[in-house]
Amino acid sequence: MVEGAETAVYLRGEITQGVHVNFKNILGSTRVRIPFGVAQIGKAFRNEITPGNFTFRSREFEQMELQFYIRPEDKEGQRWFDYWKGQRMDWYTDLGINKEKLRFRDHEEDERAHYARAATDIEYDSPFGWQEFEGIHHRGNWDLSRHAQFSGQDLRYRDPETGEEFIPWVIETSGGVDRALLFFLLDAYREDAKRIYLKLDPRLAPYKVAVFPLVANKEALVHQAREIYQQLKGKFFSVAWDERGNIGKRYYAQDEIGTPWCLTVDYQTLEDGTLTIRDRDSTGQERVPVVKLEEEITKRLAGKVQRSEG
Repeated sequence: MVEGAETAVYLRGEITQGVHVNFKNILGSTRVRIPFGVAQIGKAFRNEITPGNFTFRSREFEQMELQFYIRPEDKEGQRWFDYWKGQRMDWYTDLGINKEKLRFRDHEEDERAHYARAATDIEYDSPFGWQEFEGIHHRGNWDLSRHAQFSGQDLRYRDPETGEEFIPWVIETSGGVDRALLFFLLDAYREDAKRIYLKLDPRLAPYKVAVFPLVANKEALVHQAREIYQQLKGKFFSVAWDERGNIGKRYYAQDEIGTPWCLTVDYQTLEDGTLTIRDRDSTGQERVPVVKLEEEITKRLAGKVQRSEG
């Protein structure tokens, strides 16, 4: 409460209930049929006594959630619970997290919420132990039935084909955006004798490519590199520019922030219109025609060509 204010303001501890409150509005405005889901992202707050481990435990954080409505049948409940477990695990591994560092941990009966029919966490093997960063929960009809009870609203769903009416069950997936980001960064971190780099999936990398002139004091090289940078800038991928120091230091600087590919304009570029494209993970290089550069980057982002192995 703000000092001197007349109205108390309460910070929400979860973002879940906004979807259920609007259940009737969703049905009326979209005419969706069960099964269907509503995804959202938003800020939540917790009264953490001891925040710590960087962004893992904090009092203010972002949540991403899906509330998925299904028919109230045991087989349907188990089927969709298993389905969303697989989908959520696949999302993290598809974006590059090591499968060996992820696991499901089912909640014991005495730790599940009283309304939960089933609950499991996705955990990551972090430097501070196995830690949860997303939960998948079979919430039964608890949410809609409680809202109906206290609001007096009829929140039953009517099957448009059979006319059957029922309170839907809910399968929920709820993850921490901040925690996911932390674990993506921890999992991508690499260090060897020569360099430190972030082996981020290109889709997560802040910059997709960086453009350099081989040397910064040669006007022709700088001019050509600037043209390529301007050509790529503003496309659907983000581009970095760097002409500081020597080329090796520039490569390593981009490696540290996870840029997948570095484009270097050299003297051969002025002769035959090709440049080198260097792969972050292997440090291998190959020459690519400038006129096909956008197509090449697009293919690499889409995973349609193999990265150079050196």
